[in-house]
Amino acid sequence: MRKVDLSKMNRGNSIRIGLLILVLVLPLLPFVTDYLLHILILILLYMILALGLNIVPGFNGLLDLGYVGFYGIGAYTSGLLTVHFGLSYWLIIPLAFINGAIWGILLGAPTLRLTGDYFAIVTFGFSELVVLVLTNEIWLTRGPLGLPGIDVVSIDLSLFGGPKWEFVGELPYYYLAIFMVLVTLFVMYRIRDSRLGRAWFAIRDDEVAAVSCGINLLTYKVIAFAISAAFGAVGGSFFARWVTFLSPDMFKFWESFLILCMIVLGGMGNIWGVMVGAAVLVSLSEILRELLPLFGLPVEGRFLAFGLIMVLMMRFRPAGLMPIAAVAAQMRAGRVKRKKTKISVGINKK
Repeated sequence: MRKVDLSKMNRGNSIRIGLLILVLVLPLLPFVTDYLLHILILILLYMILALGLNIVPGFNGLLDLGYVGFYGIGAYTSGLLTVHFGLSYWLIIPLAFINGAIWGILLGAPTLRLTGDYFAIVTFGFSELVVLVLTNEIWLTRGPLGLPGIDVVSIDLSLFGGPKWEFVGELPYYYLAIFMVLVTLFVMYRIRDSRLGRAWFAIRDDEVAAVSCGINLLTYKVIAFAISAAFGAVGGSFFARWVTFLSPDMFKFWESFLILCMIVLGGMGNIWGVMVGAAVLVSLSEILRELLPLFGLPVEGRFLAFGLIMVLMMRFRPAGLMPIAAVAAQMRAGRVKRKKTKISVGINKK
């Protein structure tokens, strides 16, 4: 068994290293255009967001529909600090992380006592509240006019007598996004294998058993919500400095739905599955964006395709394309329980 496990581990590491090398050399290939680089950066951005959201439904078993709110908070944090104070991107990243975590605690502490649909409704309301604030507080965010004039990312070595490099074009943002994904992956693996991660998995699998083992449900859930919100804010801060313009319309509920679809498609709780889900759905979204107008259909119709994917996944593969054994077992147990309930109800009626 140990030899088999070691061979699988070595094969998996070889695949990961090969993928990393491919991603690093991809921009050097002759067929890669700025448009393709833009799509790849978008995929990497959504990988960061999906990995952050995965902490809540994947590691804790909670349904969060308001993740885009933290994404918007991080984006406007980065934009406003840049426009009004001229802060460096490298200083804004930790500030956005802390600000997102604070908002996660403020939302999670009073609401995580709720369960199921009630908690999901509260998180959805939070995301809509964030959009309303971004739209109506014109004195702060310029509202529907948007927030222009956000500086690009730069590396300033003038304090040490060196030059200052500004990011021009898509290529430097591509490599920056790769670096951020790698850091996010490192943090996620460390969390997953830590005592904190094991406590989250215990809560996800059986809250009653977790409490009997001495796990404080509210404390661990608030920590999960704070870390998840912090990574959402980090993704937003990168987005703001990449596009250099922000508008409240960029942070509608559909963004939360899309990120949740990525997690469901890839496999809740599976780190690599979530990344695969992000790559598949972002690519599909861009393909549909080009194809739908050719058939006389609106571009927004791609959201119907995402809804159809969710329905099909829940019907035929509810644990995702790359399921975790514990999550898949829970899904099967839920199906068996529902079938037994239907049979017993039918017998009682007869």
